[in-house]
Amino acid sequence: MATQSRVEGKARSFGENLEGDLAAKFLRVVENAAIASARTMGQGERSLSDQVATESMRQTMDSIPMRGTIVIGEGERDEAPMLYIGEKVGAEFPDGREVPEVDIAVDPLEGTNLCATGAPGSITVLAASERGGLLNAPDCYMEKIVVGPSCKNAVDLDAPPAENLKNIARRLSRDVEDLVVIVLERPRHEKLIADIRAAGARIRLIGDGDLSAGIAAAVIGTGVHAVMGSGGAPEGVITAAAIRCLNGYMLGRLVIDKPELEERIARMGIRNKDKIYEAEDLAPGNQLIFAATGVTDGALLKGVRFFGEGTRTSSVIMAMRTGKVRFIDSIHLEKGPDVKVRFM
Repeated sequence: MATQSRVEGKARSFGENLEGDLAAKFLRVVENAAIASARTMGQGERSLSDQVATESMRQTMDSIPMRGTIVIGEGERDEAPMLYIGEKVGAEFPDGREVPEVDIAVDPLEGTNLCATGAPGSITVLAASERGGLLNAPDCYMEKIVVGPSCKNAVDLDAPPAENLKNIARRLSRDVEDLVVIVLERPRHEKLIADIRAAGARIRLIGDGDLSAGIAAAVIGTGVHAVMGSGGAPEGVITAAAIRCLNGYMLGRLVIDKPELEERIARMGIRNKDKIYEAEDLAPGNQLIFAATGVTDGALLKGVRFFGEGTRTSSVIMAMRTGKVRFIDSIHLEKGPDVKVRFM
């Protein structure tokens, strides 16, 4: 009994540390990355925008007391100089105290093209969990449907878009014509777009950034009711972490259409390539954290704003276990004796 109490106490302590102490530190990770990449906004340098965000994230993570492992990042070790899958990040406590073991999924700059061109919707993103709490998804496409809490179990990946839209509208007590669906503007989505329009719903086409779109679909008041179509599978896992924190609903299925992808998922231990995942399968952790900061203005977060004496950021930080979702507006002041805080 005493042993069980110690184990349960350690688990509670770990959960409080991860979602309490580490949540604030992970917020600093995405804020710093957003500020760094925002300084390149509109310069047309896609690679530079991504590079500075990645370098900032890595540097800030290495100041945080934790034993972190990147499970979704910038690619394999031979393709990415940092934040590659399997990379260890974090620092030790100076006094030798035990640090938490954390799995981390990052998209240092979702919407690199958006940032490079100054278009809306670019964000910096991080999700974290206890070990094993985030699926190590292959770098391939994933079919996705994301909806809010009211539409749980109302959609089906194999159902026609018109049927899904009818079910969503019924759950929301509105007409299909009132629905707004976000879809990535890609040639592969031509039929999906035509089907949605034929059903009567309205479409908001986006050039990049289906992760932030998925979050918007799960938050009431954003004017977005669903996200449909295929996007990156790694981004799908990060979205799932946010969806679980927001009590939303998500379905996903890997698009395995090449022999090399079949071989890769087999090596990763994925046996059923046709499996339909829910958010709980993609992000099964019990202690999930999601953090994001806007780089350019979007439906959910404002972009980074620079002014004479500092920088202003708009962020969201979510912790599933404690049920907290915080929208945070921060002013980062420059050091100096005459700095003033302005109401903006």
